[in-house]
Amino acid sequence: MLRILLGLCALCLFMAGGVANAQKVNGHFRLHIKKAWSPIRVDGIIDEQAWEEAEVASDFYMVLPMDTSKAEVRTDVRMTYDDHNLYLVATCFHKVPGPYMVESLKRDFVFGNNDNFLVFIDPFDDQTNGFSFGANAAGAQWDGIMYEGYKVDLSWDNKWSSEVRGYDDRYIFEMAIPFKTIRYKKGITEWGINFSRLDLKTTEKSSWTPVPRQFPTAALAYTGTLVWDKPPPEAGSNISLIPYALGGMTRDFENDVPRKYHHEFGGDAKIAVTSSLNLDLTVNPDFSQVDVDEQVTNLDRFELFFPEKRQFFLENGDLFANFGYENIRPFFSRRIGLGVPIRYGARLSGKINSDWRVGAMDMQTDAVDSLGLPAQNFAVLAIQRRVFARSNVGLIFINKESLDYDSVEHGLSSEYNRSIGVEYNLASADNIWTGKALVFKSMSPGKEGKDITHAANLRYATRTWDILWRHEYVGENFNAEVGYVPRRGYVRLNPEVIRMFFPKSEKILSHSLKLANSSYFDERMHQTDYRTQFTYTATFRSRATASAWTSPNYVKLLAPFDPTNTNGDTLATGTEYHWMEYGMEYVSKPQSLFTYSAAVQAGGFFNGDRVRVTTVAAYRFQPYVRIGISTTYNHIKLPEPMESRELWLVGPRLDVTMTNKLFFTAFAQYNEQLDNFNLNTRFQWRYRPASDFFIVYADNYFPGGIARNRSLVVKLTYWWNI
Repeated sequence: MLRILLGLCALCLFMAGGVANAQKVNGHFRLHIKKAWSPIRVDGIIDEQAWEEAEVASDFYMVLPMDTSKAEVRTDVRMTYDDHNLYLVATCFHKVPGPYMVESLKRDFVFGNNDNFLVFIDPFDDQTNGFSFGANAAGAQWDGIMYEGYKVDLSWDNKWSSEVRGYDDRYIFEMAIPFKTIRYKKGITEWGINFSRLDLKTTEKSSWTPVPRQFPTAALAYTGTLVWDKPPPEAGSNISLIPYALGGMTRDFENDVPRKYHHEFGGDAKIAVTSSLNLDLTVNPDFSQVDVDEQVTNLDRFELFFPEKRQFFLENGDLFANFGYENIRPFFSRRIGLGVPIRYGARLSGKINSDWRVGAMDMQTDAVDSLGLPAQNFAVLAIQRRVFARSNVGLIFINKESLDYDSVEHGLSSEYNRSIGVEYNLASADNIWTGKALVFKSMSPGKEGKDITHAANLRYATRTWDILWRHEYVGENFNAEVGYVPRRGYVRLNPEVIRMFFPKSEKILSHSLKLANSSYFDERMHQTDYRTQFTYTATFRSRATASAWTSPNYVKLLAPFDPTNTNGDTLATGTEYHWMEYGMEYVSKPQSLFTYSAAVQAGGFFNGDRVRVTTVAAYRFQPYVRIGISTTYNHIKLPEPMESRELWLVGPRLDVTMTNKLFFTAFAQYNEQLDNFNLNTRFQWRYRPASDFFIVYADNYFPGGIARNRSLVVKLTYWWNI
């Protein structure tokens, strides 16, 4: 049966891929850009001669609420360049009087909660990879690297400048992007480009080229073309040094370790091997300023996933991290330097030409004798080849090697672990057909046989239908130690169907019905789990949403399990459980100064019952202060003699953005399941583009107020172009 399904999915992928080799959908939308012969001052004022002579991109198309007409809110965009920078100015007119709507001046804001303008740049016009820049109406910057044709990784950070100036009837966004910041191929005179505008007062999202409403305006399949009057100038010598210095203090009260003071030096270097291929080097990297992970109450039987946030691993990170699925990741960079120091590392990544991308990374960690961990080397090689219009084939190889390995001294770690795999990513020219097919194999001492993983999916998405088929197989001995594969030895089938409706209503914009099933089987195709969920969702014209769902569940335990995950009584291996769950959720409209969401879930839970309530609420004094709090409450009622539990997770947060370069964040989390209260505060001053001064303070307590550990770090980074 599995072979038949694999064959059918492969056939569908091939057929859809054959259709993909088509003309670019919006290729006839062309914006001509010519060189500026007078200086450009980035100040939000259109008073230079170059702007008078620049071609204007206007007459935007509405994407939301509906995608069947021109935009009602006017936006004009002009572009020019000189020997060093690419310039853009956007005039965003108001249709409805009143103040703009933004959350704060914080960088990389939430797109849907802010009036904003964004540009999506595809320098190779491959409709797959690119860059995004923009700002909200108050001047908070947004920048990210684009991958998989529409996704934007906002953790990417680089040098560029912008200014937003407000007027009664409009705001003007002006920016300068150094050619050294973006990657492009010498001689290419046509880039993919699109512009996106969100106006919350009218709830209108629009773009320069028409984009179907089921896709984000970031979809590179629907970009127009930026036509250069001559090839963009070469970036020239492009070497950046990013040193850091820090001093800090730590105190471990729980283990009665006295206060320790420390200081560190290190840094990164970025070297442009070509205009589209970059070499990154790091020595003694430090990530103390990275945002703290938001905790969750873990009632799952398997390891939870927390995303990578460290800057060094993010540029072109999709070359490594996007192999596989959310629970089948052969490479997960957070496995590198997990509780151990990284000595140094190097990464070569980027495009060789319009068809080939390459990524190679090597990282060296130090030994930790107290944990019995040897020094380890992590090497990854990824190659990607474009096929058809927007699809690609990728190959990845991962090697983890323990240095000076001793089986007695280092028995908790393996001598080596390797994985190799290939996958095909489908994306049709119009983005309606997408999919993936993959095969991975791991190599570890003593884990031979059943060490293969293969999976595939195919998705068909139109304005009214969203249909998905997916299946997975993970062998019992598939061992990706540098990956994230929380479950092994299973077959999974996962079909989904969504039907969208667009009523003629003054209040409801759209509503939908979704039916999804996730069924797990062991390797002999005996069922061990299933979850079927039926969901109704309504989206209001105000952009508020409401949903309700019901779900039958079945689980056969493959290992002992405590339903509360608090080291309590466990349910026995092999026992089986059926239960029903019901839930509702409401998310308020983003235009209000006070925003909130609430979700309620109730029903069975293994051999007992559970009620789960989650809330998120925030109030903003725009654009300077945002105060929010999130709560999760679980009441798990189990039959005696098992112990029932009530578990709280509470997270208040304060964001103060004094300017778009000066930020303060305070984030506290009380986690009853972990018996811990932690506080994290961070002050950041971006004193020049991509150069920062940080003060980070973290404190952990037992709920009774007894201190566990404490740390304070002061860090300075400087981005220096050679």
